[in-house]
Amino acid sequence: MVEKKKTTTATKKTVAKVTKPKVDKDTVKKVKVEKTAVKKPVSDKKVDTVESTPIVKDVEDSEMVAGKKKAEYLYGVGKRKTAIAQVRVFKKGDGKIIINEKTVKEYCATPSLAEKVVSPLKIVGQQDKLDVSAKVKGGGSTAQAEAVRHGIARALLLLNANFRKPLKKAGYLTRDPRKKERKKPGLKRARKAPQWKKR
Repeated sequence: MVEKKKTTTATKKTVAKVTKPKVDKDTVKKVKVEKTAVKKPVSDKKVDTVESTPIVKDVEDSEMVAGKKKAEYLYGVGKRKTAIAQVRVFKKGDGKIIINEKTVKEYCATPSLAEKVVSPLKIVGQQDKLDVSAKVKGGGSTAQAEAVRHGIARALLLLNANFRKPLKKAGYLTRDPRKKERKKPGLKRARKAPQWKKR
């Protein structure tokens, strides 16, 4: 029994010797040299990025061009009651006014509302020289029309500071704060009371 144990330990030692190969120092140096050779192309890529820096300047130039395109129109926000209008006034135009992707006549229910929208351009005398596009949300038809008017008036100030006097005199630059008054308890509306009965 003792002899068998010795043979098993001897076989284990031989297996261990076979599984552990000896590594020379020369092979380790070769592996390190190969790793450094792999790193060299990475440094070449960095050189390429340095050479490609003028492309970034071209991108900046394109952004500047985009900025010029943005400067072609003037932006103004108009508000009335719960309606909010985002208005763009284009410097070069034929007098087209588009509200929510519709013309003024299509969008406004009555001609009086269409006149409200156009009125700031008429006062300044720029009715046929500028184009207007607006996006309106909230409120009713009259509130939206007055919100667009307010936005156009604000955008016209950016075009020319001399337009301030006539627009201010007409009252198109002031934000109208009037809103519907809240309903009170015991009343039908804000002020309307139910019919009073004596007997």
